[in-house]
Amino acid sequence: MELTRNELAMLDGQKGLAIQKAMELLVKYGEALGAERLVDTSNVAGVPGQSSPFLHNYYKDYPGGKDVIFSHFDLDSDVVVDVPNTLVSSCHLQGGVDQAHPELFGVSAETAELYQNSENYAADHGIKILKTCTPYLAGNVPVRGEHCAWMESSAVIYCNAVLGAYTNTEGRESTSAAMITGKIPDWGLHKTENRYGSHRIDVEVSVKNVMDWGMLGYFSGKIVQEKIPVLNGNYSMPDLLCHKHFGAAAASSGGVEMYHVVGATPEAETLEMAFGPKKPVEIIKYGETERRQTYEDLNARARDPQVDYIMLGCPHYSLEQIRDVCRLLEGKKISVNCNLWIFTSRFVKQISDQKGYSEIIRQAGGVILTDSCSAIGQAIPEGTKVVALDSAKQTHYLPAIMGIEAWFGSMEDCIDAALTGRWNGKAP
Repeated sequence: MELTRNELAMLDGQKGLAIQKAMELLVKYGEALGAERLVDTSNVAGVPGQSSPFLHNYYKDYPGGKDVIFSHFDLDSDVVVDVPNTLVSSCHLQGGVDQAHPELFGVSAETAELYQNSENYAADHGIKILKTCTPYLAGNVPVRGEHCAWMESSAVIYCNAVLGAYTNTEGRESTSAAMITGKIPDWGLHKTENRYGSHRIDVEVSVKNVMDWGMLGYFSGKIVQEKIPVLNGNYSMPDLLCHKHFGAAAASSGGVEMYHVVGATPEAETLEMAFGPKKPVEIIKYGETERRQTYEDLNARARDPQVDYIMLGCPHYSLEQIRDVCRLLEGKKISVNCNLWIFTSRFVKQISDQKGYSEIIRQAGGVILTDSCSAIGQAIPEGTKVVALDSAKQTHYLPAIMGIEAWFGSMEDCIDAALTGRWNGKAP
């Protein structure tokens, strides 16, 4: 790997031991990937220094104080280093618990304090505490062509495809190292030649709402796996919410980190632009049969129509989605047999509180939660057997993580289930 004079100074320890350890990690990482150099990054999103009961117990007898976890776990350092403040703009993504409602996550006051101390540590080092999987809804919106270092699959795919910024799906170690060096290996989607489409998906049915786009995303990811799909055909221009659900689903059923929607995403003004010098390795049809099969696949693990939990907010709900829930719930009460949890960011919840949306949901019997979700926090209401979801991503993960049945449908289907205690969703 070729390093600049400044990078060599970091690696040689001239900028401090913490920077040296971070550079050692990034160089090893880059060499393993075949990267020939590092690239400057000015926007990092990760979970730096985040503790958990497991990590706390594992490192509790290690000397070194508050820097122990960041040193040993984040930087893979053999010694504890004095961790400096971040060098570039950095934010903290979602965590394991809503600290305002630890009881719903089944954690003790002591564990809640552990998470709070972890958050304080990050904030003390200049990291913005967003606690969300949708940083672009909470103020972190990189510009086209900007090199980023982001974790969280649904955020990464949105960053690449919709915003036109450059990032791979990074891990905790590489993002923590990037925060204090401003460097990340130059490979994968940081290179223009790797951002062109691989598969063409001809959309032959109407795709116009969040549910439609979620199913199309799930289908696309399952077909292309880690490649780059190019959508072409019969769809309404997707808005932010449709992109959010498409990308999250595609990153879950496959490993998609980038996609193109012809005429809608910045690197696909035309079909030719989306593929560049390449030709599609396969042309795939998405018609009535494929859409019906995708819906059936998503609902294949559900049998019992009696629903006891409705989870919305994967990825985290936007203010507009919370508003729409309120329109469906206002003046009504959810079934006594159901729990309704809606997950969002702290930023969005604060506005929701101000607009009275949170109170409407509370009056109906639901609750807005932040910072986490049922999959990340492994938290569901006690006794839950059947959940209703409007997220293909969460439908993919939650049954396997929590051992429950899951119905997939629209927001309207889910709110109907919350009000009636029964799943009445129908295929589109």
